[in-house]
Amino acid sequence: MRAAHRFRCPMTEHTRTDGLPELAEPQVLERARPRNERMATTKVECNACPILCQIAEGRTGACDRYANQGGVLIRVDPVVLLRKTVDEGRAPLVQFSGRVVQDTGDAAGEVSQSPDWDGDLLRANEVFVTGIGSSTTYPDYKPAPFIVGSQADGVDMVTVVTEGIFSYCSLKVKIDTDRYLGPEQANVRCRGEVVGHVTTAEYGSQMLSLGGVHHLTGGSKKEGRVTLEVMEQLSNKQAVELAIDGGSQIAIAAGQAPIVNGVTEQRMRVGCGSATVGIFAKQLYGQVDEVVVVDDHITGVLSEHQAGRCLDMRPSGVAMRGRKSTPGRYFQVADPGTGWGGTSISDPLSVIEGWDAQVAWPGLRLLMTSTTGEHAAWYVLDEQLVPREQPMPAGVHAVVERIGENCEPSLATVLFVGGAGGSLRAGATENPVLLTRAIKNALVNVTCGGAPAYVWPGGGITVMVDVMRMPDRSFGTVPTPAIVAPIEFSMRLADYAALGGHVKNVRPLQDVLRTGAWHNDGAPTRRLWAPGNPGNPWPLGHPPQLG
Repeated sequence: MRAAHRFRCPMTEHTRTDGLPELAEPQVLERARPRNERMATTKVECNACPILCQIAEGRTGACDRYANQGGVLIRVDPVVLLRKTVDEGRAPLVQFSGRVVQDTGDAAGEVSQSPDWDGDLLRANEVFVTGIGSSTTYPDYKPAPFIVGSQADGVDMVTVVTEGIFSYCSLKVKIDTDRYLGPEQANVRCRGEVVGHVTTAEYGSQMLSLGGVHHLTGGSKKEGRVTLEVMEQLSNKQAVELAIDGGSQIAIAAGQAPIVNGVTEQRMRVGCGSATVGIFAKQLYGQVDEVVVVDDHITGVLSEHQAGRCLDMRPSGVAMRGRKSTPGRYFQVADPGTGWGGTSISDPLSVIEGWDAQVAWPGLRLLMTSTTGEHAAWYVLDEQLVPREQPMPAGVHAVVERIGENCEPSLATVLFVGGAGGSLRAGATENPVLLTRAIKNALVNVTCGGAPAYVWPGGGITVMVDVMRMPDRSFGTVPTPAIVAPIEFSMRLADYAALGGHVKNVRPLQDVLRTGAWHNDGAPTRRLWAPGNPGNPWPLGHPPQLG
């Protein structure tokens, strides 16, 4: 018999929101129906996921999302709704009142209002039902919990609203830093368990791939549990500490500066060493005789670089370590690390082998800087052509400061990637391939919690969404283990009928607001206007829908 937890109605740790009052009347899903003779008649079997918890009175299932209240299976989390506002001369934006709306079950139910909300729940152009808190449709043959009929600019629309149980999902994490995080393909660990790996470095950023079905279900139970925790926390914009084999200790959270080996990152580099030389060559011309921009990937040397040649700079005679690529561009001047320019060095002169006495001269002015300007030093060659550090001239210091000014703040970005199959497609249509084709033909707008989602080309419905554009606490879990994520499919009513959708289950928005999901036995649905990203486009106003 499945384990169950003491019911903490009305809000769980997953759904609690600071500053908001507790809500009454959780969403009812079905009456108690014992599934077999061995289950006590006071228990309810939840079929929202394959765990099939048998929940006793006053307790929740293993996921803390469903509970048994008086012999009734209820959904503990509120359904999150969005409301639109239109600024003069600007495109429709998503606006969130940050207040709770409770429906008494009466069409004229009382509404907790924000100042610019007039209480009219029938304005179909301005309300969007998200998948957050909507429940799921496992087993797969059931229609989605909400199939909402509405209008957008006079066009009849349908939005299929559900929460998906994602075993095939991962997080792509972009970390803005020059610091060396670890070798490519190195394991990423949390509490000793492998939860992902390091992938390719991109321009000014290090990339991680976390989660995935092989870590969730292909390893030990502990590996699956830890991986699930990492994915849920990062997806819900919470901080996670990770260790990379052969590399760094990092702490990351979506939308916040990463912490590498205990040091908070400040700047994302303006470019590689070669790019930095090219961008600022003209500003440094006349104030320097040589510039070396130290970089883990491409170290730039101004006098040899094309930028220096175009400025007709005199050769300096500097001899660089590493492998010369093209004039003024050097690879592998030092090992990767957390020092200057993402290398292992703390002494910038260590990347210089020496000076050609036939070319260099005493008094030569040398600027050495990193790609972010965080490290910089000024040298002048003495009579023996040895660089001697001296105070940096004000004009040169101003250019170094400008290098730093052009570096954007370091952030960690978390993208959720999931393969939408099973109940997601069956909840929309009896012929799932038609939904897939309609999405690829731009007839369907896919959103996650109302946030725009990118659908990958190729087969299937593989979606990717920036968690920072989604409302807080959009993600949950089930102990299979799998991530629970909201997803919505919006399209014209005519297109929905053409792809074989569950047209008989389409209900007007006003009915949805009044009675909730189709399988709630007529009880009112708890609803929440949640804060989110005000820059998101309105889900029903996407050009493919209104053509």
